[in-house]
Amino acid sequence: MEEITHRMISVNGIKMHVAEKGQGPVVLFLHGFPELWYSWRHQITALSSKGYRAVALDLRGYGDTDAPAGVASYTCLHVVGDLVGLIDALGVEQVFLVAQDWGAWLAWNLCLFRPERVKAFVCLGVPFQPRNPNMQPVERMRAFFGDDYYMCRFQEPGDIEAEITQVGVSEVLKTVLTTRNPGPLFLPKGKAFRADPDALVTLPSWLSEEDLNYYATKFEQTGFTGGLNYYRNLDLNWELTAAWEGAQVEVPVKFVVGDLDLVYTTPGAKEYVHGGGFKNDVPNLLEVVVIEDAGHFISQERAEEINTHIYDFIHKF
Repeated sequence: MEEITHRMISVNGIKMHVAEKGQGPVVLFLHGFPELWYSWRHQITALSSKGYRAVALDLRGYGDTDAPAGVASYTCLHVVGDLVGLIDALGVEQVFLVAQDWGAWLAWNLCLFRPERVKAFVCLGVPFQPRNPNMQPVERMRAFFGDDYYMCRFQEPGDIEAEITQVGVSEVLKTVLTTRNPGPLFLPKGKAFRADPDALVTLPSWLSEEDLNYYATKFEQTGFTGGLNYYRNLDLNWELTAAWEGAQVEVPVKFVVGDLDLVYTTPGAKEYVHGGGFKNDVPNLLEVVVIEDAGHFISQERAEEINTHIYDFIHKF
């Protein structure tokens, strides 16, 4: 970890925190919620040792990267703009992408908007989600899952932040990062992120107290609003991406998911991944891997396996 270098880069009007190690083709790692560049610590070490320049960032609103105040500053167009600016600042034309959770959703957009900047994409956990022209995303989720569905609960600014404050940053992070409950995820008002009082939440072997403290320290400094603002732009993103209705992702892709991942176990997800819909939308979907007994935060939980899956795919290009 000491050999990882950190710097701030000006991109798209903000200062972005970047961690990197190694020399060679760039592998760009995009984290999800509630994570940081730190989620890729194992992959940075592994890929840099194999002749790659491993680069992980704090997305806008996270960690040491700037957090613009307005909710509307977190659309897919803003963040893809950040990524293109970062790729330019790194001095390369193309990168290998590795991403999970919200990072994966953003990576799909980068592949859709600027495919010439991506050599290949290893996607963890979140498959491509084609735009539904008939209904906005939040309305659709409310109709299907109800108001307590986590993405619906995240919509009102300040609401879920207040509950996080009541529960405590460290406890919230521990609960979220270690959950292995199959989806969908519900957060009833007044009970969000509260673990079963009769169950002792212990840290798994892959998440140490030191790791948890790193996350907690950063989120105590920044709060969660930046990360939550990505969810608050779901409907606006839907409006902004109408021009890409029906467009396919042409980038070569490998998809890796844990069989306990709350996204993969959400109704309809497995049918889309394995039933031909995913391949139709992503014609160069070359591999689909389901890892048994693995949850959502798979880059940390099954680090060595993920390192191998990444290298085995990208070294072909």
